[in-house]
Amino acid sequence: MIYRLAIPTSFEDNTAVRVLEWHGQPGARFPAGALIVEVETHKALVEIRGERDAVLREIRYGEGEWCPLGGVLALLSDDPDEPLAGAGAGADWPAEFSIG
Repeated sequence: MIYRLAIPTSFEDNTAVRVLEWHGQPGARFPAGALIVEVETHKALVEIRGERDAVLREIRYGEGEWCPLGGVLALLSDDPDEPLAGAGAGADWPAEFSIG
């Protein structure tokens, strides 16, 4: 299944987050709990970790770019060979957002 790694709309007093660092490129496998990407708000650094195993398939916002709240940072999947066609309708990725 294809999943959307979306930024929650619940970050107080923010309209977007800036991507600081991806911890892998498309094709990279991430075990559950692994750090996928770091983003920042105007107040904090936020680490985004997956709650289960996945493959990073497509990065939609690169390092230094701003992603609006509710925007899709990347696409992930269970299977590295699953076609991305129609991925806009994928499920939301179960991620953990921790503020550092």
